[in-house]
Amino acid sequence: MQTIKEYVQSNKDRFLEELFALLRFPSVSADPKYKNDVVKTAEFVAQKLKDAGADKVEVCPTAGNPIVYGEKIIDPALPTVLVYGHYDVQPADPLELWETPPFEPTVRDGKIYARGAADDKGQFYMHVKAFEYMIANQALSCNIKFMIEGEEEVGSVNLGTFVKENTERLKSDVIVISDTSMISLEQPSIETGLRGLSYVEVEVTGPNRDLHSGVYGGAVANPATILAKLIASLHDENNHIAIPGFYDDVLELSPAEREALNKAPFDIEEYKQDLGVGDIWGEKGFTTIERTGIRPTLEVNGIWGGYIGEGAKTVLPSKAFAKISMRLVPNQNSERVTELFKKHFEGIAPAYVKVEVKPHHGGEPVVTPTDSIAYKAAEKALEEAFNKKPIPTRGGGSIPIVALFEKELNVKTVLLGFGLDSDNLHSPNEKYGIENYLKGIETIPSFFKYFAELSK
Repeated sequence: MQTIKEYVQSNKDRFLEELFALLRFPSVSADPKYKNDVVKTAEFVAQKLKDAGADKVEVCPTAGNPIVYGEKIIDPALPTVLVYGHYDVQPADPLELWETPPFEPTVRDGKIYARGAADDKGQFYMHVKAFEYMIANQALSCNIKFMIEGEEEVGSVNLGTFVKENTERLKSDVIVISDTSMISLEQPSIETGLRGLSYVEVEVTGPNRDLHSGVYGGAVANPATILAKLIASLHDENNHIAIPGFYDDVLELSPAEREALNKAPFDIEEYKQDLGVGDIWGEKGFTTIERTGIRPTLEVNGIWGGYIGEGAKTVLPSKAFAKISMRLVPNQNSERVTELFKKHFEGIAPAYVKVEVKPHHGGEPVVTPTDSIAYKAAEKALEEAFNKKPIPTRGGGSIPIVALFEKELNVKTVLLGFGLDSDNLHSPNEKYGIENYLKGIETIPSFFKYFAELSK
């Protein structure tokens, strides 16, 4: 029997080549033109699960993109681990900012550059290769199920239906998700909470057509200008969100909890230097770690209107648009926050424009327990792999399906992520460290071993 370290080293090149092949699929779920590529990606993942040793593998159709399901039941009396991941990726735009093609993985300085490298192809594929090792070496100590979906980046719109219709098939003792980050390879961590999400699009309409800015400028309200003013009014002078009722349900952490959270290593100068900013910004009275983990936020994700092509066109636009996301914390509810935003934003619109708020998708915030068997198993596995006890942290991102799983399957989740915050998720030049990828494969079998032992 090979140790996991020996197995990873002897198969390192193959593990990387398989991941590169997966990354070459442009499985962009937001753009219908990639529909065929999305389906091909699902079929690739299904085949790799079969190759690794799964007994039952199925590409399950949905009203949208397919879900890949696989399982290996070695003994119904043993605990069952359900691995969730997603094979869809964000759009690669703007393409001109990529140093190398987004769907041709390139290695630079020990990191794999490609769209989906860290989010989430590189991370879920660690589980496929760890599973392969456990099967090949008779080291699988739990039953295992895989559910790899293709719509996470567009809100998992069909996952809820699939979960509700397959509760027996998905029955498990814990769900493991590797779609999050750790502090660093020198200091491992486990995310114990995720923020929820409310995502909306706003449309501001002025005149019934685009106008000549010389003939009509100064006499007719410019929707782009009004939109900018409306957005600017959403934060006050202390950078608090200025929507009535927005903070009503926010669960405030105690001073002791905030102190513990801020014990995570963090260098503000390195943070600014990495981002190329002169100073930080955010809600007054909170640290950067708190602002990105335990406080709600409101951000403009895109804004447009009028002429944005080459050269000049002196136009007063008829319409202006923006996409806005709000990250939510316990005990906020995404539907309530969306309604609060809609009522407020449409309510503050001046008479010379019309404003419409269109809700997109949302998700609920979650906090995972640190005293569970699953958390302790993850803690032991990471400590064994990194020779250092992991720190519990709060994640700034959102994985809406964690709350869905708890509601529909009554199962808690462990967020066993190996990415880094600096991996350029959703941005040009997304990357994932080769060491992170291989370290994840090494660590996952230990989680299974400890979860089985602690479950006795």
